[in-house]
Amino acid sequence: MAPVARELAATSGVIEPLQSKDSLESQIEELYRQLLDTADAPVTLIGSSWGAVLAVFLAARHAAVVRRLVLIGCAVFDAGSAAKVEATRMERLSPEARREYESIRKQLETAGPADAQRLMDAWGAVLFDADVFDPLTRDLEIIETQYELHRRVWQDFVRLRDDPGRLEREFSKIRVPTLVIHGEFDPHSLEGIRPLLTHCLPQVRFQILPQCGHYPWIERMAKDRFFAILRDELSEANVPTHPLHDSTRDV
Repeated sequence: MAPVARELAATSGVIEPLQSKDSLESQIEELYRQLLDTADAPVTLIGSSWGAVLAVFLAARHAAVVRRLVLIGCAVFDAGSAAKVEATRMERLSPEARREYESIRKQLETAGPADAQRLMDAWGAVLFDADVFDPLTRDLEIIETQYELHRRVWQDFVRLRDDPGRLEREFSKIRVPTLVIHGEFDPHSLEGIRPLLTHCLPQVRFQILPQCGHYPWIERMAKDRFFAILRDELSEANVPTHPLHDSTRDV
């Protein structure tokens, strides 16, 4: 999210907190403390991919620090939709890339820490082509790939996701205006996101970007529209901006 933070910093106050904890619960509390320590709450919280999911949990648990939510390329909220994400990605990859993907998956099952980091980077590089439409760059400005952190936090989320009614109970606590920005070409189907959020959140809107994948800020056909939407939202909120850094890549 660094490119988004830099762009918005021209007109708004911005912080870019980095998550380092290895459980969902500890990441929620870590982000909460970061906002208390560095921001003038309540804030507009912008999260991308896993960061969008974390932002929703934060707003549900600590309503006082969040004034608005903006969710970009959010992960899906049910197991069936998650399976469709992988199926969509496989359909978009070449046969050679699919073989590489499966090879990496098998190696990750037994890899040590150092090899896991390397394999995670390779896995992300393979999936990039399935996640974008017409990118201006391949550089996502990733600081560090943290496979073990990703694995543990994602497992925590899956346990909650697959517990019947759990996400509904969590997210129904949210009362703040919420904007969902989603690329039409994003393999994370909006139909795995929209039903739950529409049911739980009383003030949720959706902006669908055509010719756009999972990372709108690098998409040639969507970048300008994406930033115009963000600036409009921040202008309406009339509060300092606090993008949430997506430090655990959703792959």
